[in-house]
Formats: sequence, structure tokens, C-alpha cells
Amino acid sequence: MMLEPKTWTRELKTRARNLWALKMLATMGGIAIFFYAYFWVVRHPLSAVTVMPATWIDGLVAFSPQFFPLYASLWVYVALGPALAKDGLELASWGAVSFAMAAIGLGLFMVLPTTVPPPAIDWSQYLSLAFLKTVDVSRNACPSLHAAFAVFSAVAVYRQIKAVRAPRTLLACNALWCLGIVYSTIATRQHVVLDVIAGAVLAGAASIVYVGASRMPSRGEPVDFAGPRSSYS
Repeated sequence: MMLEPKTWTRELKTRARNLWALKMLATMGGIAIFFYAYFWVVRHPLSAVTVMPATWIDGLVAFSPQFFPLYASLWVYVALGPALAKDGLELASWGAVSFAMAAIGLGLFMVLPTTVPPPAIDWSQYLSLAFLKTVDVSRNACPSLHAAFAVFSAVAVYRQIKAVRAPRTLLACNALWCLGIVYSTIATRQHVVLDVIAGAVLAGAASIVYVGASRMPSRGEPVDFAGPRSSYS
């Protein structure tokens, strides 16, 4: 049964207000630390860079620079997970799993640096993408952490808006935003399909851990080891 509109929106606002200062600092600090580590890894690879192979699926995705805003929107999307965390346990679970996922990805980038095949594109004609190519030397292709964090954020946000019984339209928007970001990584030629698949697998493993950790009882909450009782007993 879906709650009345005022009820689910009120619950989302309550979640967003809870620990808002901690959430804001954790998100901003986490993103800053991630970028520092990301660019440090770019400058310190431990082996030669491998070019990722393109597949026939990559050939079906046309180069579309207009998808860059959607690509960049990840950094708004990823902030929704901590913003809508209901309590400190859920926030800590999100932070710990995000850290682990980033650490695994950056570790792979350092040990096995990869890049995308150089496309026949004059980047000077696309200022936003040209700037991205300037600051990112594209040694961190596989797994795509852009795709990984999009998929992981989709799982986290889905659980949060599902918990407040938000309408299906909101659930659909969440899924479409995730899919749009994932698609944009290929359409802007930042990644190939194999990068995205590897990122999605990483996110899938991280999501399993996150869901399990989020279901742990909070401190002081009683645990029913007997499980639900039958109505016939």
C-alpha cells in the first residue's frame, strides 16, 4: 500500500534533515579524498597501460557530447545515498562500502592501468569534453567507477525511497537516472562496454554487502532470533 503523498514526502524530508551536517561533510570530504587518490594513481601506475578492446555493442552507441551533463550529474546522484540515510548505521554502511569499492577500483587502476581506444574525434570542438580529457589522462578505464557508483547509488536510493513507499514514478526516475549515467559513459567515449560491465559487477558485489550491513539492528534495538511467529501458533 502506498502512503499518502504528504506522508512519503515528509518521511524523505525527515531523512534528509537527520544528521544533515555530518552527511554533508562526509559526502564532500569523501569526494575530495577520492579525487585526490584518483589523480595520484593516474600519476603512479605500476605497469604499462593496456588499451581496452571495443566490442560490437560500442559500435551501436553513437558519440553524443550532449550526454556530458548527464555524465557529470553522477556527483549529484551519488550524494542522494548519504543524504537520504535514515540513521547513522545506514550512513556508516554507505560510507564503508563506498570506500571499499573505490579502494578496489583504484587498486586495480594502479596495478593494471587501462585506457579506452583513441577515437577519431577532434576534442577541441567539444569544450567540456576537451577539458575532461585534459585533466583526466584516461588511464583509469576498467572497471568504470563512474558506472560502479551509478549502479551502487541506484540500489541505495531504491531501498530508501522504497522504504517510505514513494510512488512508482519516483522509482522509475531513479532507474532511468542510473541508466542514463551508465549510457553516457559510453556515449561520451569515456569508457567502453567492458569497462561498464566490470564496474557493474563491482557495484553488484558492493550492493550485496551494503544491503546486508543496512539490515543489522541499530544499537539498543532488540533482535528477534526466533523470527516471525506464525499466526496459527
